[in-house]
Formats: sequence, C-alpha cells, structure tokens
Amino acid sequence: MTITVREKQWWKEAVIYQIYPASFCDSNGDGIGDLPGIIPKLDYIASLGANVIWISPMYESPQIDMGYDISNYEEVYPPYGTVQDMETLIKETHTRGMRIMLDLVINHTSDQHAWFKESRSSKDSPKRDWYIWRPARYSPTGERLPPNNWRCSFGGGSAWEWDENTEEYFLHVWATEQPDLNWDNPETRTAIYASAMEFWLNRGVDGFRIDTVNMYSKPSEMPDAPITDPKAPYQPAATLYCNGPRMHEFLDEMNVILSRYDAITVGELLYAPDTKCVLDYVSASAGRINMVFQFDAIDVCFGKTHKYETTPKSFTLPDFKAGISRTQELIRDTDGWTTVFLENHDLPRSVTVFTDDRPQFRASGAKLLALLEACLSGTQYIYQGQEIGLVNAPLETYPIENYRDISSHLFVDMVKERYGADNKKELDKAFDALQHLARDHARLPMPWNGEAKYGGFSEVAAKDAKEIKEPWMKPHPLANEINVASQLDNPESVLAFWRHMIHFRQQYPDLFVYGEFKDLSPLDQNLFVFVKEGRHGSTKALVVLNFSTTERIWELPSAIELGVSNEVEMVSIMSTHQGKINKSLLAALEGRVYLVQSQGQHR
Repeated sequence: MTITVREKQWWKEAVIYQIYPASFCDSNGDGIGDLPGIIPKLDYIASLGANVIWISPMYESPQIDMGYDISNYEEVYPPYGTVQDMETLIKETHTRGMRIMLDLVINHTSDQHAWFKESRSSKDSPKRDWYIWRPARYSPTGERLPPNNWRCSFGGGSAWEWDENTEEYFLHVWATEQPDLNWDNPETRTAIYASAMEFWLNRGVDGFRIDTVNMYSKPSEMPDAPITDPKAPYQPAATLYCNGPRMHEFLDEMNVILSRYDAITVGELLYAPDTKCVLDYVSASAGRINMVFQFDAIDVCFGKTHKYETTPKSFTLPDFKAGISRTQELIRDTDGWTTVFLENHDLPRSVTVFTDDRPQFRASGAKLLALLEACLSGTQYIYQGQEIGLVNAPLETYPIENYRDISSHLFVDMVKERYGADNKKELDKAFDALQHLARDHARLPMPWNGEAKYGGFSEVAAKDAKEIKEPWMKPHPLANEINVASQLDNPESVLAFWRHMIHFRQQYPDLFVYGEFKDLSPLDQNLFVFVKEGRHGSTKALVVLNFSTTERIWELPSAIELGVSNEVEMVSIMSTHQGKINKSLLAALEGRVYLVQSQGQHR
C-alpha cells in the first residue's frame, strides 16, 4: 500500500460523544432532559475516554423537529435551561480538559423565527429575500401548482408551501415549519454568522457539527427533479439542492470566522456522489471543513425513494462493507479526513440494524461493532447509549403510538394517503420499517439505572426528593436490562468493552486512527476481514469479524493478501471473546485483531 504522510491533529484522534439534550438526563424532574443534567454526567463521559461532547440543538424552538427548527439562535429552549446554564456547561466541560461542540443548523430556521415572520409579512418586507420565495405554476386547466416537483425530505409531500397572505410559495426541504434560508443574500449570511456562530463562539464553544452542510446553495432556476418514484407526484431532489453552485464559496466565507476561533467542524454530508465531491469539502488544502459524516455504510439499510420504504435487513454484509470501504478510501493518497460512526440522533440503534438484537446476541453484537469502530481510521463519534449496547425498542412492548418523531408520523401519513387508511398490509409493513429504522429509537430516554423510576432518567432530580414526571418519551422497555448502573462495575459488560476499545485505539493511533484500510473479503456474506497498515508502513494489523450468529471457520490470508513478502507471525492483541480463541474457528459475532509481524520480529 502507498502511505500518505498525514499531519497529526488532536481532533483526528479525538473521541466525540453526542448528547441529545431532551433524552440524556433530567435534573429537575419535569420529564425532559436539560443542560444542568449533563454536568453531573461529564465525569462518566470522560471515563469512557471521550474528550469532546457534541450537544444536539438546545436553542429556542417550537420543537416541531426536536430543536432542528430554531426560532432564536441566541436563546436556549426553556425546558433545557438558560444561556447561563449553557455557559456553565461550557466552563465545566473545559475544567475537565474536554471540549464542546454545538449543532449548527443554518439551512433553515423555524417559521416562528423573527426573520421568517418578517419575511412572510409582505412581499415588500426588508427580509423577504432572506428566504426562498417563488410564484406558483399553473396547469393547463388553471390548477395552482408548486414551483417544481421537489419532495419534502419528511413524508411524501411537496417541498413548497403556499402562503395565503403574500400569495407565493416558500421552500422547505424539511418540514413545512422549517423554511429554507436564502444564502444567496449576503445580508442573510452576515446575520447567520453573527447569531448562530459568533454568539456561541464568543462564549467558549470549541466547534460545530454543521447540519446539512451541502444544502445551502440552491440552483436559481429551480428545475424539476428527475422522476425516480413514478407512483408519487413529488420526487426526491437531493441531486439538485445538494452541492449547489455556490456551496464552496459560502463555506470559504464561514471558515474565515471559524478559523479565527480555531473551531473544529464536522459536516453532515447527506448526498455526495463521489470521492471528489467529498474531498472538495474536507481537503486540508481547501480549508473548508475538518471532516464530514458520509452515510455510505449507513444508507444501505434505507429505502431508495424514501428512507423508510423498505423491509428490515434488506441489505447484505457486502453492501455494508462496500460503504465502509468508500469512507475509509477517502483518505488514501489525499489530504482529506474522515469520520467513524454508526449511530447518531437520526439513526436506529446499530446493534439492531447491523447485528442481532435478540437477548442472547445483544452484548456480542455490541462488542463486535465497538471493535470494528475502534479499528477504522478517522475521528470517532459515539452516540449516547451506544456504549452500553442499547437496541431498538421492540414493537411488542413499544407500540407505534409511542413514537414522537415527525418523520415517522409523516411517513405513516404518506402510506395512508397512498394505499388507504385501512390498508392493514401496507400499514403493518410501514410499522415494521419504523420499528427497524425510525429515528425515535435513538431518542428514547437514556437508561441510567434499571432499578430507578423511569430507568433513572430523572435520578439526579430524585436525589433532591423532587416530584418526578413521566419522561417526554416513554422509557425504553428494556431499561431494566440495558442500563449504565448494571454495567459500571461489570468487567464483562458492553460498557467495559467500549472503554477498553477506546483505550486500545489510543494505544495504536498510527494503525487505527491514521492507518490505511484494505478489505480482504468484500464478497463474503458472513465475515469482514480487513488489514490496517500504519503510517509509513511500519506496522500492520489484521481485523477479523464474524457478523453471523453461528460459528465460522476462517483461513489466514495469504502473504500477498496481507501485503508482505516473507513469513509472518500473527500475534493476537484483541478479541471480543477473550480467553476463548480457537485460531481456525470464530464464535458467533466474534471479532479479533492480530498484529502482523515478520518471523522473529521483536515484540
């Protein structure tokens, strides 16, 4: 393999822990997680080996899309706390030698933001051009139609909403209540930078996860999207509203501000057709974004025309491996950087999707994925609850009525509209997909203590004998089985293994953070076998993962496959099944790591 010398940076070796405020820890017993509830958990997060926290939106919001519809960037959603609480959290995080990132949501605002209220007040409003307005189209029979056929990313409706007052449509790629900002207006951009970025950078925030980072530049002509879903009136349009003509100009402008604060950035890159497109964002020489989330490996579980319009487990292991290979190959012979993640607030639980969440396999599946992540190059991200092996809520004990996410409800509405409200077959299929893929599963309250009320979600408040209300989402039905307290002092637990894996990764940064990746088993339906080669070609490791729930025989790769020219010795340095290694036989959901050493090489 050709090794590109990569500049070492602290943020490349960082472990970033994502917190979803509403569901992390309730400090006052009102049933909603909050900023003061995060502070007593900082030492727990640090004990994992994480050194950065990322807080999902905590801004003032009507909460149509759980805070991704912001009505004031400079205020905190009152149930979460105050700006002063946020400043205290920043200070407490820094006191522990950790850093803090916020979510930067700037493609759109809430329709309750003062900017949009003024924009929609009149066609002559000074802020009319701060959002994207267009006149109606009309059919040959005179029917009023949206400006184009773009589909909203939630549900199956139009991405345009008619405004009766001013008799024009406004664009909303996401929910109707989330109008898109007009980035072509320099006055709008200046206001965004001051309110959403500098306000918090001046208070000590260390960086941002940038929401929908490639959506800000839309084509001025607003053409129709190609018809890829013939049975629907509105079409997926990401190929048009992502990676627009001025995207890099806008990011260059943003980076002037970000670099002044030495802020770290990770962008959510929802549609990037090829490696060149991704590198245009993350190339160090371009200086736009430090890294992005690519969804190549994650998207294999979703439907093609609608993410939920699919059946569970409809992908194969080779599909998953190919996605990982694409994200790992991003850094081969380039100055770009990548990320390592399998979960976040928008994704289902990885144990359910990529392994097997039946009781006898849960812990092994969680450890297998922890080992996989530890051995992949890039900056590592962990989502709350992932470190204890949380799984999706079972359909039998967590009915669809408990789901709260707007995208889940709009998908069901789409199915009812398309197939009929009484079509049991299609509704059951929709519920099966949501049980497997819905965003709701990541948003259930964090189970801190299975013996406490509501899984210990409000345990901090309970210590002060306050009234405890039921959480805003029904607690996880498995909270008594999968929780932090039951794993803290258990050396065989998923939590202990995650801590071990983070430490293991930090022991071998050249191999596992910066190293080159090569998949040796791209077509194998059960095994994932890959080589990592350290910087300068100094060391190699072989990673062997059995994704099946039965034992598998495996063979040592040849010298050619390993990229060596002489006899080698395989030295076992990690396993999910410590003390149970059979060299030629992998247990169900077992993962191993071997150092590849030349015969006689000094250990």
